[in-house]
Amino acid sequence: MAISQRDVRNRIDSVKNIQKITSAMQMVAAARLRRAEQRIEALRPYADAIRRMTRMASEAAGNVPNLPILAEHESVSHVGLLVVAGDRGLAGAFNSNAVRAGVSAGRDLQADGKTPVYFASGRRPASSLAFRGLEVVESFTGFTDRPAYADARAIAERLMAAYIDGEVDRVDIFYNGYVSALSQVIRRETLLPLQQASILGEESRGGQDEDGEDGEPKGNFDYEPDPEEILKRLVPDYVEVSIYRALLESSASEHGARMTAMQNASDNASTLIDDLTLEMNRARQAEITQEIMEVVAGAEGV
Repeated sequence: MAISQRDVRNRIDSVKNIQKITSAMQMVAAARLRRAEQRIEALRPYADAIRRMTRMASEAAGNVPNLPILAEHESVSHVGLLVVAGDRGLAGAFNSNAVRAGVSAGRDLQADGKTPVYFASGRRPASSLAFRGLEVVESFTGFTDRPAYADARAIAERLMAAYIDGEVDRVDIFYNGYVSALSQVIRRETLLPLQQASILGEESRGGQDEDGEDGEPKGNFDYEPDPEEILKRLVPDYVEVSIYRALLESSASEHGARMTAMQNASDNASTLIDDLTLEMNRARQAEITQEIMEVVAGAEGV
């Protein structure tokens, strides 16, 4: 059955309306992305300094102070997995990539005889994990577009309490690290215990300001108070800042992924409009040809 011009015209109007929405969402995401980039650029030096100070204090302390938050559990049977993503969709594979990484890590833990304990930041990872039949101990939602430090503190307090109470023996975090609007990389970091934290395996980013050519410390540091006391104060800040950085990186990644997805959707809508316009022109030509043939047949009949 041939498609009438009216049907094709209605489809074109529908696609144009959708294109207006995707274009608007693209512009909004671009504006939010710029602000998110500025927040990341402002935080990164501070976050790097906190992580560097924590690493140096732990090395200077030698024996980690005997505090619950710093005590390494005798065995690792329960591992807390914090999956950070967004509250909304329409961002390509942004949410699914983080969830997939967390679920894959959980399966690997189960294969090793360990029990994964899931935490979620964002409505999408919480619902996706629940859809897969995985229990989410606690979810944090409503702030993924513009996370605040208070949100990171709330998550950090819950995770530190879970570690101190023995609910988990290790805490890992999964999030989309921001590279550019077109590129986001899934990152996995170990926050607790400090003895296994990712910061202890990082190479110094300070270059010659911290290390000599042979990789040894360039100078000696005097700690006041003792490194153990400094470490007690730094660890909670390190956990909070690490989570806050992950939230900001995830937020910028979400805006970049949404901007790219909406741009692709707008481009696809333009292509579809061109195809439908061509189809409408063909339908118009077919109707004109049919009318001419009817007129000619009528004239011959007379």
